[in-house]
Amino acid sequence: MNTNNGMMYAPVFEAKPVVKPGEFVFAAMALDHGHIYGMCNGLLEAGGTLKWVYDPDPIKVQEFMARYTGVQAAQSAEEILEDADVRLVAAAAVPCERGPLGIQVMNAGKDYFTDKTPFTELEQLEAARQVVQRTGRKYMVYYSERLHVESAVYAGQLIKEGAIGRVIQVMGTGPHRLSAPDRPAWFFEKSKYGGILCDIGSHQIEQFLYYAGCRDASVVRSHVGNYANAIYPELEDFGDAMLVGDNGATNYFRVDWFTPSGLSVWGDGRCTILGTEGYIELRKYVDIARSQKGDHVYWVDQKGEHYLDVGGKVGYPFFGELILDCLHRTERAMTQHHVFKAAELCLQAQAQAVNLVSAGGQVLHVDHDEVRR
Repeated sequence: MNTNNGMMYAPVFEAKPVVKPGEFVFAAMALDHGHIYGMCNGLLEAGGTLKWVYDPDPIKVQEFMARYTGVQAAQSAEEILEDADVRLVAAAAVPCERGPLGIQVMNAGKDYFTDKTPFTELEQLEAARQVVQRTGRKYMVYYSERLHVESAVYAGQLIKEGAIGRVIQVMGTGPHRLSAPDRPAWFFEKSKYGGILCDIGSHQIEQFLYYAGCRDASVVRSHVGNYANAIYPELEDFGDAMLVGDNGATNYFRVDWFTPSGLSVWGDGRCTILGTEGYIELRKYVDIARSQKGDHVYWVDQKGEHYLDVGGKVGYPFFGELILDCLHRTERAMTQHHVFKAAELCLQAQAQAVNLVSAGGQVLHVDHDEVRR
């Protein structure tokens, strides 16, 4: 797994099949983001059978087939969508294309599993909601910073066990290494990637809703800026936001593209979860100057202070649950309401964000009354 570039984050784990070979056939298409490998790894480890791959770029297809032997190269998306054996399509398209592709997949009678962020416009979200309601298909999202991180999975287990009482605040940081020369052109076009809060902010909002047990939330305020990348004027290299859940829990998160070269991994992602009876801190990918491994869980409860390295011990149950949900039409892995609510809130945070600085760090005029509102 590439630990220097978050775009190629693709964890692997021991196989824990929930189905027999051939019982759950899926396909991959739209290989624009490296997260497609993490998505496919998870489904394969849970027993899924990867039958097809399609992308208009033959180089991407060749690289994919070199990693997953036995997969067939489709000549078109339609070839996959017309195959009655295929139950689910996994895709990591350019962000602005993810919503329309999902509609195409669901209209063909397949469930859809997309990389985050699932939409770049609220209109795309509303269109997907309508198709889900009409077809009964699933529109699932790879919120990898919770679903594919063992420390994040373990935190959810601690919370369910009541280890820290009722969750009243979640604070998250999602720094990433920019690695600009390795990024595709669309990465720097806001109409295509959607903005930093829409993109990597989606991880943060999703985990807040999950850990705090919120069905809904409101965006109190949000900010974006381009402090140090004038060469990419449409890039937002910083963003933050504050939310309040429908149960009174609060959330603050920060996302940025400022991981320094000296860090051993692509980003020092962390999460602190405060409860009425204790708190949890996750050091997801590294414990700086102590361990270059990830998945460190620290927590304090009424009994004392605790630490556990959960790497290789917890696994990623989401993928097996997703497969069974698709087969049995249940919602154990993630509810459709949760998927769409996280997407809606990140779009709202992006739309109302105050732009603090222009490309290159020039401070813009900030209307403080407007910020307070």
